[in-house]
Amino acid sequence: MNIFHTFHDHIAEILARIAASGRLPELDPARFIVEPPKDAGMGDLACNAAMVFAKEAKLHFANPRQLAAEIAMALAETEGVAQAEVAGPGFINIKLKSSIYWDVLRQVLRAPQEFGRVVNGRAGALQGKVNVEYVSANPTGPMHVGHGRGAVFGDALANLLEFSGCEVTREYYINDAGAQVDVLARSAYLRYREALGEKITIPEGLYPGDYLKVAGERIAAKYGRELLARPEGEWLALVRDVAIDSMMEMIRDDLAALGIAHEVFFSERSLHEKKNGQSEIDRQIEELRAAGLVYQGRLPPPKGQLPDDWEDREQTLFRSSDFGDDTDRPLKKSDGSNTYFAADIAYHKSKIDRGYATLVDVWGADHGGYVKRMTAAVAALSDRKVALDVKLCQLVKLMREGEPVKMSKRSGDFVTLREVVDEVGVDPVRFMMLYRKNDAPLEFDLAKVLEQSKDNPVFYVQYAHARAKSALRQALTAFPDLDISPAALLSARMELLDDESELGLARVIAQYPRLIEAAAAAHEPHRIAFYLHDLASAFHAHWNRGKDRPQLRFVNADERDLTSARVALVVCLACVLASGLRLLGVKAPDEMR
Repeated sequence: MNIFHTFHDHIAEILARIAASGRLPELDPARFIVEPPKDAGMGDLACNAAMVFAKEAKLHFANPRQLAAEIAMALAETEGVAQAEVAGPGFINIKLKSSIYWDVLRQVLRAPQEFGRVVNGRAGALQGKVNVEYVSANPTGPMHVGHGRGAVFGDALANLLEFSGCEVTREYYINDAGAQVDVLARSAYLRYREALGEKITIPEGLYPGDYLKVAGERIAAKYGRELLARPEGEWLALVRDVAIDSMMEMIRDDLAALGIAHEVFFSERSLHEKKNGQSEIDRQIEELRAAGLVYQGRLPPPKGQLPDDWEDREQTLFRSSDFGDDTDRPLKKSDGSNTYFAADIAYHKSKIDRGYATLVDVWGADHGGYVKRMTAAVAALSDRKVALDVKLCQLVKLMREGEPVKMSKRSGDFVTLREVVDEVGVDPVRFMMLYRKNDAPLEFDLAKVLEQSKDNPVFYVQYAHARAKSALRQALTAFPDLDISPAALLSARMELLDDESELGLARVIAQYPRLIEAAAAAHEPHRIAFYLHDLASAFHAHWNRGKDRPQLRFVNADERDLTSARVALVVCLACVLASGLRLLGVKAPDEMR
């Protein structure tokens, strides 16, 4: 039960009746919203319909307040409405009867695993095939904490979209072409020589981390001393293949430690490989040229001081400015090779050809300047039928008790994601990575995320779930024969839940379906973390009231029916906490030490 949808439908029906009377034209109900009021003291729901349709209503209504008053009058006669009032220039505030929230609790009990799942979503396009590409770190070393933020964000978003009815593919784009993997191969070759007994020195410009020792040992096991006598032109590709495989195995292991698994690993190198004398990148350029979207031309010089490498020359250009970009973009370098953008065009065309209606790319914040051109490319490649949403993840500043943490023995120059996971655990990493909006900088303090206090959000939320389970155990101690299964609790006397604090908990629970739908439509899983913290806060506050007022405690040994109703509330709360944590990839513990 999404109460916001329910009352949106009621108001749409009222507007339709007014239209049928000839005082309004036919209106699009998708234009107005029903949401929680900014001030909880104003009621349970707020609606802007009269304001939105002010222009259409002006022939028969003097002002939006007049239309709002008619809507409010009709709402007051609607089942479940205690009061409907007009506020300000024409907003409608609605106070619901307690019975609405008792019905919400019964819905949770009927299908605990399904509550909140989006059915016939209204907050945005929540159907069809969605490709979420995330992490996609270069296979040249272990992942750092910044990669971890994108990994957690992408994984939680994929969970959220699946819960919202989408068919989701989790994808990793392996950047296994270009100069950086040749540097990797040369670095691994030195570790290969080291594995054969040589003393080596890692020169500047190569990767110094100890993680490449494994790759060196694998190369030695596969080729013995055979490669020592060969020139670089012969051993480079052989070493590169082993090194990339070794790095990807390490990356997969690190992701698995964080509870992340991708279904598709797409190789960039496959786009460069020639088939019938032509690579996929070249073929895509020719298709765009045939469509009139690629031409030979010159770009104007960039504004300001010219970069040292800028050349005024004729180039192969993509008409990205026709699709919202600031300028057209080169597809060929001066040496005739393809640009990175050309490869990315071919890669995204592959996604489109695989039938995805929506593409989500999760990138580091340093790629922000690349968003417009890629969005333009997807619009051109799909005839504007496929949407691309690029989510940028800001940097993570790693701290320990307020002091920056920088160095790592494993990587040589940064703390790896795996080191952080091993030190503090999966749950703190995942929750805290999502407890800030993805485009906001994040400070991650290794000491604070382990604190057992209300100032530590992950502990605060997990403790709420454990505390709820504790209340259920207390209920069974007081009433050993009490059936606390959701199905059995459907018969509980919900009308006994009449305390304002109890109803307040039910109100927050009732917001969960709307929260899920809105978060999925906006591609913002951090909203779930915020909501869970609010729900936990409401629960802890109610628990603390019970310390001062014993009559509010969940278990009352003298009142079985009241205890049963309150147990039903606790079960619903625990179900929603567990559901939200599951979407974030965080455990919902039954006990905490």
